[in-house]
Parts: sequence; C-alpha cells; structure tokens
Amino acid sequence: MQIFLVGGAVRDKLLGFPWHERDWVVVGATPSQMELEGYVPVGKDFPVFLHPQTKEEYALARTERKVAPGYKGFSFHTSPDVTLAEDLRRRDLSINAIAEDAEGKLTDPYGGQQDIEARLLRHVSEAFAEDPVRILRVARFAARYHHLGFVVAPDTMALMSTIVKSGEADHLVAERVWKEFSRALEEQHPEVFMACLDRCNATGQIMPELLDGKSIDIFTHVCASSPDSMIRFAALMTSLTSDEINNFCQRLTVPKDFRDLAISTGKTLPYYQQEAPLDPGHILDTLASLDAFRRPQRFTQCLNACEAISSRALPSEHLQKGLELCQNINPGDIAEAGFKGQAFGVELKRRRLEVLKAIAPSSNHKSDHKPEEDPS
Repeated sequence: MQIFLVGGAVRDKLLGFPWHERDWVVVGATPSQMELEGYVPVGKDFPVFLHPQTKEEYALARTERKVAPGYKGFSFHTSPDVTLAEDLRRRDLSINAIAEDAEGKLTDPYGGQQDIEARLLRHVSEAFAEDPVRILRVARFAARYHHLGFVVAPDTMALMSTIVKSGEADHLVAERVWKEFSRALEEQHPEVFMACLDRCNATGQIMPELLDGKSIDIFTHVCASSPDSMIRFAALMTSLTSDEINNFCQRLTVPKDFRDLAISTGKTLPYYQQEAPLDPGHILDTLASLDAFRRPQRFTQCLNACEAISSRALPSEHLQKGLELCQNINPGDIAEAGFKGQAFGVELKRRRLEVLKAIAPSSNHKSDHKPEEDPS
C-alpha cells in the first residue's frame, strides 16, 4: 500500500500559493485493508475513507468510464492493480495531476510541472470532454491564477467549446454550477471566470441572463475594488430586473442572502445615478423601502455595493447618517407620550422626518411627505 498527496496541495506548493486542504490517493490497497488500518469509509460512488486522526480524505486509486450524460454519468473501477499514473490520468488539468510521496518525490506523468513553468492550464487527456463541470473548474482556475500569468491552453479552450457544442453543458446540475461560480466570486479575478465562459460559448447555456454582457464592465470594476463575493454578485446582476434576479437565483439555487442583496442594490442604484436628493421625506422613503430599520446590516452592505458600483460616497453618507439619526429615536418615549395604534406610527414618522432635517440644507426643510403612515 502506497499513499500519495495529490491535487491542489501539490500544485499550490509548487506555485508558492496558499493552500488549506490535502487530498490523498492510496495505491495497492483494498477497502478491507483500509478499514483494518482504522480508516472510516464514507464514499458512496467509489471508496473514499477518512483518516482516523486527521479526518482527511483518502481515496483508493481508480479509473473511470463514461456511461451517461452529465458529470454523474461515470462508472468507477478500483483495484489494487490500478496504478498511480492511471489514477492521475482521469484528472482535469496537468497541474492537478502531480503526486508527491512521503519523501517529497514527485510523480508527474503528464507534464504538470512544465505547464506550471509555462503558466498553462492544459487538459490531461481527451477524457476531459466527458465531464461538463470541467468547463467551470478551468474557468475558476483561470480566475484564481490570472495574476500569476496563467492562461487556458488553446487546445483546452477548443475542447471546452466542444463540450458546449455537444450539449454536455446542458446536463450541468444547478448546485454544481453555483458551487464553482460562488468559489470563482472569491478569487482575485472573477471577471476572468466570466470571460472564459464567454470564450467557449458557455454563457448562453449556463447563465443566459448575462449573455448581452451589459454588466461585465461594472462587474470587472467592482471586482478590483471589493473582495466581498456578495457585492461582486450584486454588481453582476445590475442589468437585470428584480424578477430576473429572482429567477436567476432560483434556477441556480443561489443563497437567499446573495439574492436579497442583489435585488436591494438594484433598487438603490437609481439613488446614486442622480444628484443626491436631500429631502427628508425622500431619505425616509428610501430607508423604509430597503427595510433599513429592521435589517440595518444588510442595508449597510447594500450601500457598500452601490458605492463600489457607482464610485460615489455622498449618497451612502446621507443614507447611513439618516438611519443613525432615526435609530436614536426611542419608541418608548412615543408610547409614554400617549401615542397608540395609528397615531403612534404617525408620530414616529413625524419625528424621523424632523431629525432628518439635520442632514438636509435649510432650503430643503419643506417636505411634500405627509406623516400619514408608519414607514417601519
């Protein structure tokens, strides 16, 4: 039984890039041998075991064969006779097909080190085309290592286009798309992820809502200024309506907090695309429409997103200050003054409008908004 460190940890050690997880492959062993050594089986489709102490994953060396469309359409074969080179051959990119033994000796049958030197993302074999998820993985690696000079090899990009043209990309599962997409949003250059999908004609298959590319320039600008993946996602959604954002998120199983921020940002952006209105009533209506009184943290994040997209700070300053002034009003004082029911709401709104005058010039103190209903 031989154990090798494989995949991302080996790749990133060679690159001097930070890594956090280790994956292991075991050659020459059977499931029963692994269990006798104390490893705990967890794999359903193929034998994967957890180390009894570190809880890291150890997979038996295996080969695979395409039997149906989609990334789940594979049958796997494990045996003590499966070699390390055979196991590495099923991997997506040459830079991910390097193994390291306990003494630090590298096994690199497919030129991964050479491609690291050349800064190339190159597929290991033609079997690459059998798994549509690899389109997304290559695009994500391109986003991760763009600052190091990595590019997708021309023949690999051609193979990615072939996957799309063949219809394999139609079988992508929404959860896998979002998993790779969300990880790409956390990389240094997420805009490269989108560019890769566009180059292999995958955007129309995977994210047709973004096919016109209207928000890509905004997305690129925001990615350079904000590391927040939720703000980056909101920037990418700026050309869509609230209904379109909701449909996009529902189709790709995007988490609710990403969806809500994108929709709130879209509603707030018009405030940034005109001269900042300082009328107290306008500010109060904006705070109320964004649910700022009940969800101040999301409201602040929405302002941060709008500021990153528009590069204007003034509206954020006034809205944030307006929220702080309104939060200083004690509802208990209103109740103690004898206001109840609808009268309570009217008085709360009147007091909020009054304190908001502090951030509006005297010429704007008159407001067309009548304190008739509670905006909270």
